[in-house]
Amino acid sequence: MPLSDRIPADAAGSTEARAAGALTQSFDIVGARFAERVREVRERIAQAVARGGIGQAVTLVAVTKTHGPEAVEAAWAAGIADVGENRVQEAESKMSRVQVPVRWHLIGHLQRNKAKAATQFSLVHGVDSLRLAEALNAASGERGVVLDVLVQVNVSGETSKSGFATTDISVVAAALHHFTHLRVCGAMTMAPYDAAEPVLRQVFADTRRVRDDLRVAGHPAAFLSMGMSGDFEIAVEEGATHVRLGSILFGSRP
Repeated sequence: MPLSDRIPADAAGSTEARAAGALTQSFDIVGARFAERVREVRERIAQAVARGGIGQAVTLVAVTKTHGPEAVEAAWAAGIADVGENRVQEAESKMSRVQVPVRWHLIGHLQRNKAKAATQFSLVHGVDSLRLAEALNAASGERGVVLDVLVQVNVSGETSKSGFATTDISVVAAALHHFTHLRVCGAMTMAPYDAAEPVLRQVFADTRRVRDDLRVAGHPAAFLSMGMSGDFEIAVEEGATHVRLGSILFGSRP
């Protein structure tokens, strides 16, 4: 089914706007209306799983960046146990202010000097260089933990995006075995924001193949983090196990 048939007609435009609707306003994140949006999104995910035919379980990661701690509380109240933040400092501020036991995902670009702080996250989605992997491994070793991470791949080749090239994955997969305090759980990508559906499908399918290559190389790579508010249904159809959704749940960023 074409993407245009699965989104409101008045949501056409940018990739984010297509699925999220009127993003010029912030949504009510308290009570029944927010819970209903979450139910609608979960239903769309379930339908996409059925269309894709892979049958995978999908984790909804509510992206609360730039929203206050009340967004985290609202997500938990609506049955979402996983929240995503782009920046370590913003996440730490919220961690200290919320009482609910959500799983924290670090989904943005991570600088090596933040590696120690990153070890408190349940899953780090954006390992985009071996130098970063080395820093995370050292920090995790100091804490005596094994950190779950995803390998970020830049399938589209956009210079504005971080990540390994798909042609480098065999070398990267071998090198990552040396980092004994990292658990390589899969792959992550970001698709071009304004891409047509065939391009999105190609990007997501290529990322799925990267995940499979990591698994063949001996890593426990079961996860595929791909898909945001404007393209998550296509991502799920192509095998996504984690979708990172912000504006479709919370509206435009403050």
